[in-house]
Amino acid sequence: MAYRVDGIESEDELRKAQAAAQAQGASVPNYNEWAQVLKELTEAGVESTGSYAGDRAKLKEIETAVEEFISDIQTEQIAEQRRQETQQVKKTSETDSEQTVKANVANATSSEIMANYMKYYHLMS
Repeated sequence: MAYRVDGIESEDELRKAQAAAQAQGASVPNYNEWAQVLKELTEAGVESTGSYAGDRAKLKEIETAVEEFISDIQTEQIAEQRRQETQQVKKTSETDSEQTVKANVANATSSEIMANYMKYYHLMS
């Protein structure tokens, strides 16, 4: 037999209602689940709605908000990681480009030195 309860706003009130129901040979519907929901709402600092359905809906709303928040944070972290990777690739490209310019200057200089050497060598021989 189910014991009808309304206006339960704490775990203590729910335990008292369950004890009263058991004294009459009944029980509070969804007692264990409701006790867990009330515990989680209390831990989250949220007030009860006074009904099992309302408390369950409120807990689901909180869980959804937390999941969305976590998802947003993860998305932000992935975006930041990609920005850092892009910066690293950009730095590597810039460094590679600088190295290419330096190599070209060195090659041109050594080619000019070699050409001058050959010119003077032929002039002297």
